[in-house]
Amino acid sequence: MASAVGSAERHLAGLAWPDVAAVAASRALVVPLGSTEQHGPHLPLSTDTDVASVLSARLAARRDDVLVAPALPYGSAGEHAAFAGTLSIGAAALEHVLVELVRSADAFAGTVLVSGHGGNAAPVAAAVARLRDEGRRVLAWSPRVPGGDAHAGRTETSLVLALRGALARPPAAGDTRPLTDLMADLRAGGVASVSPNGVLGDPAGASAEEGAALLDALVDDLSAALDAWWAETGAPP
Repeated sequence: MASAVGSAERHLAGLAWPDVAAVAASRALVVPLGSTEQHGPHLPLSTDTDVASVLSARLAARRDDVLVAPALPYGSAGEHAAFAGTLSIGAAALEHVLVELVRSADAFAGTVLVSGHGGNAAPVAAAVARLRDEGRRVLAWSPRVPGGDAHAGRTETSLVLALRGALARPPAAGDTRPLTDLMADLRAGGVASVSPNGVLGDPAGASAEEGAALLDALVDDLSAALDAWWAETGAPP
């Protein structure tokens, strides 16, 4: 039987194991990492997971050297705990989950962790360091938008508009100070201590057009990071 992976289907969850076994050694497994957390009164709790999932899917649409795993929708989001609906597994649990997850993916040429939530950064870095010490090939990447605001502001609002086309509620500005000015308060009391509506930034001016351009640029960056990683570690056969 011909492998289904040669077609446009590059999502792991939709494949049978023989199809995966036939190609795993020549593919990177791309794992979208998100969070279920507040994004102000106007954006969905799934924002970070949605962005990571779409970027991973678009990467797979343009390349034949990846397979996309199901997204992990829970992360380290304790800074948002004061807002209803936020679900966090914490940094230690996330690190442990990622270590075990990547260990289980040894059939693949490597694993790429695409994290859409900034709060995941420390546990992702710790997991990657441990896995590399074990000799595993793993790359961590997260979206970076030059000049973008911190949380649920114009940047993420534009991304959600590009993905969904409309918002549940009109956006509202939160604390617009630079993140560096907020960090001490954020670490001490979480996001609610500086922004009662959960927004860090100002969504004014957000648009689907801007979001679409951001998504294109981020996929370009992700693809370039994968190329650089293959060049550094050795591309699969």
